[in-house]
Amino acid sequence: MLRGFLTPDRTKFGVAVFGLSALLVFLVAGCSDTAPETAATPPATTSSTPPGSSPAPIPTASTPTLTPLPRPSKAWPTPTVTGEPASDAPLAQRIRFAIAKQAQIAAGKTATTTVNCPGIDKAETAGKHDLTCTVTYAGKPYTGRLTVDAKQYTASYKFTSESVAIVKPKVLDAVLRTVPDAAKVTCTMDDVAVVKHTAEGIACDVTTTANAVQPYKAQISGNGQILVAKG
Repeated sequence: MLRGFLTPDRTKFGVAVFGLSALLVFLVAGCSDTAPETAATPPATTSSTPPGSSPAPIPTASTPTLTPLPRPSKAWPTPTVTGEPASDAPLAQRIRFAIAKQAQIAAGKTATTTVNCPGIDKAETAGKHDLTCTVTYAGKPYTGRLTVDAKQYTASYKFTSESVAIVKPKVLDAVLRTVPDAAKVTCTMDDVAVVKHTAEGIACDVTTTANAVQPYKAQISGNGQILVAKG
């Protein structure tokens, strides 16, 4: 039977071998062909909004507010008509002037006005006279009826017409008095218009300060008064 004995030298050699074996096992255990797993990193995100601030609101369209037109503070001025004949002037002359004066006052402004009434020169003859007259105001003509009741020392007369002349600024003035929040007024008329006071009136569009367009009608009376109503 073969037995081995550990002498001191052998003991040292065994320890050395064991130590070498342990070192080889440690090195083998520390090496691996598999790469170590790493934690997944989320992709970085970009933002134009600074941290701690809310996104800017999306702008929306808004209705502009318009500036209101100034409202008239005084009544429309009555035109001053000159050239009145003397009280002892011929009746025909005084009647023509009276008709022309009233036409200018109704229109709202003085302007060249002529009155042509065929047969008026005989109006001083006692009796009743029924005449047709043509009034031309600022180049715009219209007709009317003249009746004269002449007596020996006195005479009375009356002129009537379905038409009347009117200037545009007077109409605009009347609209502004009626619509307090008007920013723009447009009326379908010339600078001078002859209208029938029995008609529907002059059409006007009013743009308010809220930028809304509203229709109005300017009704002209026989003496030049203006009534403005919505519609």
